[in-house]
Amino acid sequence: MFSKLITQLKELPLQARAINVMNVFRLVLSLTFVGLYVFLSQETWWGKNTIPLFFSISIGYLVFSILAILISYIKLAKHHFILPLQVVMDIGFITLLMFAAGGIQSGLGLLLIVTIVSASLVSNGRLALFYASVASIFLLLEQSYRFATETLNSGNYTPTVMLSLSCFATAWLAYSLGTRMLDSEALASSRGIDLENLAQVNALITQEMQDGVLVVNEQLNIRHYNLQAETLLSLPKASTTQLSLKQHAPEISSALRQWVLTSSANNNVISIGNRELQLRFMPIHQQRNKGAVIFIQDFSQIQAKSQQAKLAAMGRLTANIAHEIRNPLSAISHANQLMQEDDNAPATKRILQIVEDNIGRIDQIIKDVLELNRRDRTQQVKIELSTFLKDFYAQFCAVENITPMHFLLEPLLYKQTITFDQRHLTQILWNLCKNGWQHSQKQVGSLSLGCDLIGKSGINIRITDDGSGVAKEDRQKLFEPFFTTKSSGNGLGLYISRELAEANGATLKYQARPQGSVFIIQLSV
Repeated sequence: MFSKLITQLKELPLQARAINVMNVFRLVLSLTFVGLYVFLSQETWWGKNTIPLFFSISIGYLVFSILAILISYIKLAKHHFILPLQVVMDIGFITLLMFAAGGIQSGLGLLLIVTIVSASLVSNGRLALFYASVASIFLLLEQSYRFATETLNSGNYTPTVMLSLSCFATAWLAYSLGTRMLDSEALASSRGIDLENLAQVNALITQEMQDGVLVVNEQLNIRHYNLQAETLLSLPKASTTQLSLKQHAPEISSALRQWVLTSSANNNVISIGNRELQLRFMPIHQQRNKGAVIFIQDFSQIQAKSQQAKLAAMGRLTANIAHEIRNPLSAISHANQLMQEDDNAPATKRILQIVEDNIGRIDQIIKDVLELNRRDRTQQVKIELSTFLKDFYAQFCAVENITPMHFLLEPLLYKQTITFDQRHLTQILWNLCKNGWQHSQKQVGSLSLGCDLIGKSGINIRITDDGSGVAKEDRQKLFEPFFTTKSSGNGLGLYISRELAEANGATLKYQARPQGSVFIIQLSV
C-alpha cells in the first residue's frame, strides 16, 4: 500500500509533489508542537502563563494541517488561491506559537524563513515578496503587542527587524531560484521533446533497415530489436519483458562472448534454423564487455542476390546461344527425317537413328538451359504444403507409373504455408523424385517423401531412396553442371534444381545414408 502511494506521488507533476511535501511538513510540525507540550515539563517553557494557549494553538494547527491535506487531495489542480491562503495561515499559526512560547527569543521565528522559502519555490517565486511582507507584518504586530502589554524597552525590536529582513532576503533568493527553475524546466522540457523526437526517428530508421539490429547490454539481455531481427530470430512481437540473448539466440550469444573475450574480428557467419546469418558487432562503449549493437544480415539472401545478378547476365547470353543452335538443329532434324523416309537400308537406318537420338539429347540440353535462364523470374505465392505435396504425389505416381507401395508419402501432421514459385517447386521435386526412383531398388518403400519442422523458422522437405548412394569422391561435384553418373543423362537436373531452389531463397543439400541417399530442400518460413 505504501509503495503504491509512493508510485502515485512520483507520477504527479513537480509542483503538486512539492505541495504534498509542504502538507506533510506542516503535519509533522504541528505534531511536534503537540508532543512538546505533552512530553516536556512546564518549567522548560519561557511563558508559563501561556502554556494552555500554546497547546490550543498547536491543536488548531494540527486540525488545519489535516484539512490542508484533504483539500490538497480533493482539489489538487485548483491550488492557485488555496496555496497562498494556506501559507498565510501557516505564517499566522507560527507567529501565534512564537508568541505563546515567549516571543522571538523562543527561536520559533526561524520556521517562518523555512515556510517562506518552501512556499516561494512551490509558487515558482511569484509570491515570494508577498509572503515576506505578511511575515514581517505579523512579527511587528506580535512584538508591538508584547511591547504594549509587557514592560519592554525599544531595543527589543532589533531581533524582530533582523528576522524581517532575513525573511525578505530569503524571499528574494527564493524568487531568483524559482525563476531559474522555470528556465531550467522549460529548457529540460524542450530537450526532452527533442530527445523523444530523435528516439522516434531512430526507431523508425532501425525498423525500416534491411539488416536485423539487436542492442544488448552487459548482462547479454536484449534491450532493443527491430522488425528484421524479429523475423530472422523469431523473437516475440512487442515484448514488454527483457529478453535473454542466450535463451532466444544461443548461437549469437556464443559468438558475442567469443568476440568479447578474444577481441577477434567482428564478422561471423552462423547457422540458425535453415538460415546463414552474418553478424557484425559494434561496442556501445570503449570496452566490449559493456554491451554491443549487433547487425544481422541474411547471408544466404546476399549470396542468392549476387548469384542471381550474375546468372541473369549469363542467362541472357546462353538464351541467345541456345536460340541460335536450335535453328540449325531443327534443319538437321528435318533433313534426318527425310533421309529416314528415302533410305531403307538397315545400316543407314541405324546411323540415322543415332543422329536422331543425339538431336533429341541436344534439344533437351537446350530446354534445360532455357529453363535455367528463367530462374531469375520467380513468381512466388503462398503454398499450403500439405495439400501441394498430396497433389504432387498423386500426379508423379500417375505419370511415372509408380505404385503407392513403392513410393511412400509421409503424412504432414500440421498445416504449414511456405512462399515459393509453384512451378519451380514442382520441377525440383520431380527431378529429385525421378532421380531417386531411377537409382533405387524399386521395392516396397524404396522412395519416400516427407517433411521435418526445424525450430520456429525452418522446414525441410526430404526425398529418400534406398539406392547405392553417391561415391565420396563424386559428392563435391554432385551439383555441378553436366556432371552425371548415368550414360543417358546430361548432368543438368540436380544443377537446375539447386539453382531454382536458391532463386526462391531455399537450399538444396545432399546427405549420405548407410543405404541410399537423402536430398533435402531447406526452406525458411
